[in-house]
Amino acid sequence: MKIESSWHAVLKEELSLPYIAELKGFLQLEKEKKCIVYPPEPMVFNAFRHTPFSQVKVVIMGQDPYHGPGQAHGLCFSVPSGIPLPPSLRNIYLEMEKDLGIPPSTSGCLTSWGAQGVLLLNATLTVRADEAKSHYGRGWERFTDAVVDRLVKREDPIVFLLWGRSAKEKLDSIVQNKKTPHAVLTAAHPSPLSAYNGFFGCRHFSKTNALLEEWGKTPIDWSVK
Repeated sequence: MKIESSWHAVLKEELSLPYIAELKGFLQLEKEKKCIVYPPEPMVFNAFRHTPFSQVKVVIMGQDPYHGPGQAHGLCFSVPSGIPLPPSLRNIYLEMEKDLGIPPSTSGCLTSWGAQGVLLLNATLTVRADEAKSHYGRGWERFTDAVVDRLVKREDPIVFLLWGRSAKEKLDSIVQNKKTPHAVLTAAHPSPLSAYNGFFGCRHFSKTNALLEEWGKTPIDWSVK
């Protein structure tokens, strides 16, 4: 379970802290107890592999990985090709269609976003099968706080897309800190329970691209093949 080299360099001190060893111990214990944990171990740091530190242009923050068979592969909201679209992702595609006219894809694999600089980061990077939030409070949140902290300290601007209360709370310091060069766009979570309360109509995809172009960056091709 290795993190991409540019992220390792940025997080080297964090990775040496005692809580990381405790987190590894917890995951090892889960393995010894024969618990099924998602995503598979080689994919836990997948988001970092697809989007090296210097290439991050956009951050989308999720909660914890999908906890059903075959769904989680280390990128928030994304599922591997061939896996049925989860409800939140279907709503993301509906908003993209309304915003940009992109027809909804049958594929839920968002690796093409990662390759263009969209960091698809969950607050917690592992979960026990069929038990949402089962790995909360074990150290992942502190680790992903450190990830966000390193990104916020960058002078090169980033668009942060905060969907739902937990994402907003995760990045609350950015919203409050007006001195950063970054842009923060907030909306309701795209889940069926809340999408009609402010996610639909947020137009975050076109707004993100407008900001990137304003900064002289290449806009994101949001279409998913």
